[in-house]
Amino acid sequence: MIGDKIRTVTLEEARALPRWRQPIGLLVLMALAMPIAYSTWSALLNNFVIEVASFDGADIGLLHTVREIPGFLAVGVIALIIFIREQVLGLVSLVLLGVATGLTAQFPSLGGILVITLFSSIGFHYYETVNQSLQLQWLDKKRAPQVLGWLMAAGSAGTLLAYTLIILTWRAYDLSYSTVYWAGGGFTALVAVAALLLYPQFEAPNPQRKQMILRRRYWLYYALQFMAGARRQIFIVFAGFMMVERFHFDVHEVAGLFMATLVLNMMVAPILGRVVAVFGERAALVFEYIGLAVIFLLYAGIYLFDWGVWLAIVLYIVDHLFFSLALAIKTYFQKIADPGDIAPTAAVAFTINHIAAVFLPVALGLLWLTSPMAVFLMAAGMALTSLVLATLIPRHPEPGHETVLTLPTPRPAE
Repeated sequence: MIGDKIRTVTLEEARALPRWRQPIGLLVLMALAMPIAYSTWSALLNNFVIEVASFDGADIGLLHTVREIPGFLAVGVIALIIFIREQVLGLVSLVLLGVATGLTAQFPSLGGILVITLFSSIGFHYYETVNQSLQLQWLDKKRAPQVLGWLMAAGSAGTLLAYTLIILTWRAYDLSYSTVYWAGGGFTALVAVAALLLYPQFEAPNPQRKQMILRRRYWLYYALQFMAGARRQIFIVFAGFMMVERFHFDVHEVAGLFMATLVLNMMVAPILGRVVAVFGERAALVFEYIGLAVIFLLYAGIYLFDWGVWLAIVLYIVDHLFFSLALAIKTYFQKIADPGDIAPTAAVAFTINHIAAVFLPVALGLLWLTSPMAVFLMAAGMALTSLVLATLIPRHPEPGHETVLTLPTPRPAE
């Protein structure tokens, strides 16, 4: 099954393989496996660091800054793919994520948690960089929004499995943090190893450039990535932390909140993929950013007017759903990109996405100590900035017509 004859196959040849061994089958498997480790880590994180390591807002901000450093250094993927195939690098990174997640509870101190988080983050961010590149190389442009929606639903299913098991077993069997981290991380690592052995290497039709590329015509894509990274940090770092610090959520309650968002994501993500395909990237992103601005303003209102926990729960769930529309940034780039730019630009974009992530969590963690409301007001401002950028996307983006400020390139008469 892993002999030389089928070890490397083109995308065209892969159509003759069983459906589960085709490129989309591998993308679905990875989409299911990665969240098992990452979501297990996320679901337990706030309770683990508060109960075991006595973290405050400044500590959690520092942790997430350290976690985002490998994302900022994602351009290292460009150097690695000179020597390692993207597919192999993605799966090896998935193994690292799983093993590091399993080790998390073995280091119950600020320094130990920071170090093991750095290793798991290298696995996560390098996997995500390569995964995004492979998706855009392997998926047809016309079907990409819908397939990306289904892949997001598969990821939600993997996360749902992790949260369901945590909810059902955490109190019933009095599980330790160590047991749960080992179970989640070990599963992801084993699936990645199996994928390395069972799948051939898929050869995309367009060879990828193996040097860093910054093109002026991609400037809007870079700007959207930067703002998305900055805005996402506030949600990831502080929305969940608020639920534990302000409303005293226990582990099973945090997992239950996450699970509710996942059930809805599994149903909504494929629909949102279809929405992007029908209405276009500009309309989808404009809708997302208006919604996020309103949500972050309401988050601020929770602190200003002392609104209750149920509004916070609703906002958290809806906030998470809006982020699903971020797939439109990927498909926008796919439409304007030179096919050979996808891998290096995915790495560059991931670094740009994480520029703010390196300093924003720790800076806002300090601000959080004095005014959590100000943190969410800043997030609303970021959403409105993203809204302005989204209006610059053409209705039908293509090479030569990347923004509304550039006229479409005339096509030669047939």
